[in-house]
Amino acid sequence: MRQRQRPPRRTPPTRRAPPPSRQTAWTGAVASWYDALVGEGGSGYQREVVFPGVLRMLQLRPGMRVLDLACGQGAFTRELERLGVNALGVDASSDLIRAARQRGGRATFKVLRAEQLHTLEGQGTFDAVVCILAIQNIELLAPVMNGCAGLLRPGGKAIFVMTHPSFRIPRQSGWGEDTERKLLYRRVDHYLSPLKVPIQVHPGSAPNLVAWSFHRPLQDYVRALADAGLFIDAVEEWASNKASQPGPRARAENRARAEIPLFLALRAVRIPAVPTRAGG
Repeated sequence: MRQRQRPPRRTPPTRRAPPPSRQTAWTGAVASWYDALVGEGGSGYQREVVFPGVLRMLQLRPGMRVLDLACGQGAFTRELERLGVNALGVDASSDLIRAARQRGGRATFKVLRAEQLHTLEGQGTFDAVVCILAIQNIELLAPVMNGCAGLLRPGGKAIFVMTHPSFRIPRQSGWGEDTERKLLYRRVDHYLSPLKVPIQVHPGSAPNLVAWSFHRPLQDYVRALADAGLFIDAVEEWASNKASQPGPRARAENRARAEIPLFLALRAVRIPAVPTRAGG
């Protein structure tokens, strides 16, 4: 009679120490780094490309009420205030809002997550909402777009500026070179699937200092805007304003920068609901 063999005894898995905690919010050292990078009036890209483009798309009038969503340390909020706009800047980072307040000015700042716009006073009274180079750091689109729609008066505008999701996917795109044709091109390895990517904000000096970037294809932004009752009436693609120093690759580099946009700007308008006829 064969003896029944016992199954081999399993060795309990060795417990590993948890990985070191990683700073993912724009607070603490990340906030200090970002404040130093942007400064009083914005980074070079912001001052020379992004802010002028947003102001043109806003079609500002004195006295307008504008929300600067994910305002950081308030560089654009202060620019709006200087132009005679009633500006409110909100950001999830209390450290960045503290830095914004310390820089002075008449603009108002408030600590608030982008998903909590429905809790702000003045629903339906804002002329515009702007979100500059921040929507790709926000995980959930639907509550943000719905919150923007709720704040806007009928005909109010929402403007979102981001690094171009078709060409600038973190860790999934980059420059390639066609030496035979003497051209630079943009290589894209990943586009249609959403992607969450940790970004080291200060490479080389702080390996655990990261923020998160959320890649989405264009169709996701269009769908989220439309679902919130915000309909796109303008799309602009902005190139880098940089230029290469004279050299063998300068011509190819400058041509590539001019033809492959760095930023995408979407402007959407809140359309009032159309009442349906009784029985119709």
